[in-house]
Amino acid sequence: MDDDAKRGDRQRDPARRRFLDYPLVLMVIGAVAVIAAWIGSIIAVGKVDTPRLSPLILLEGAFVIACAVAAYWLFCRYAERAPMRDFARHRSGAELLAGFVGGALIFAAVIGAAAAVGVYRIEGEGDPATLWVSLAFLALVPGFTEEILFRGILFRFIERAGGSGIALAVTSLFFGLAHIFNPNATIFSSLAIALEAGLVLGAVYMLTRRLWAVIGGHAAWNFTQGWIFGVPVSGGEAEGLIRSSRSGPELLTGGDFGLEASLIALVVATAAGIAILLVAIRRGRWVPMRAQRKE
Repeated sequence: MDDDAKRGDRQRDPARRRFLDYPLVLMVIGAVAVIAAWIGSIIAVGKVDTPRLSPLILLEGAFVIACAVAAYWLFCRYAERAPMRDFARHRSGAELLAGFVGGALIFAAVIGAAAAVGVYRIEGEGDPATLWVSLAFLALVPGFTEEILFRGILFRFIERAGGSGIALAVTSLFFGLAHIFNPNATIFSSLAIALEAGLVLGAVYMLTRRLWAVIGGHAAWNFTQGWIFGVPVSGGEAEGLIRSSRSGPELLTGGDFGLEASLIALVVATAAGIAILLVAIRRGRWVPMRAQRKE
């Protein structure tokens, strides 16, 4: 709906339209829509008896992603009444690829640092047959669904209401808290996820103002640590190309949660996030608090 239509709608029912146009109201509507589609589609695919190692599992992952994207499109079209700019096709392939490469390199750097200090070791070959389930439900589904929710909806509308600083802080905190119910999670693991992943992904979204690179980075981060390096992903067991072991102080190994809960990942990923954030700020992507804006 264009601006003239929006103005006409406000004139017909100004109080209701002003309420529905408030950023935090839109945020709640969008979050509920996407979460409902996400949960409903997961329940639906759970009723299908697809073999875990079959490439057909990619179809289940594609269904979950399609439901989340459709819910987001419906929200943008009928609640926000604006184009779904987060999935604009221009440069989508380049940004998705850049995200994949960036996410893989960041976690490869974490693995390299862990190996250098002696807490990560390669024990042998793993089980590459888990490729399909790892690609679908370890990488792509979380990449799309979580980023639509946390960056496409929560970050975008909190930033609109309160500025980039508040949006970055709040969504990073929520992203960390969302992982507190994962297997083997601790307060420290949630704090680490908030600082390292929340900052990196929020900064990438600020820099691009679209979801492609964020989704690529999120998916590659999970896929690289789980399927390639055989490290638990956010507390969940992972099997892949490499069978590995970790030993040493829990602050360096991350314990049963995985390297994401280690000081190594915290330092490496947070440094990467700060670097990306500084680039975004230099390019004018930082949105000040509402009171500081020039209307």
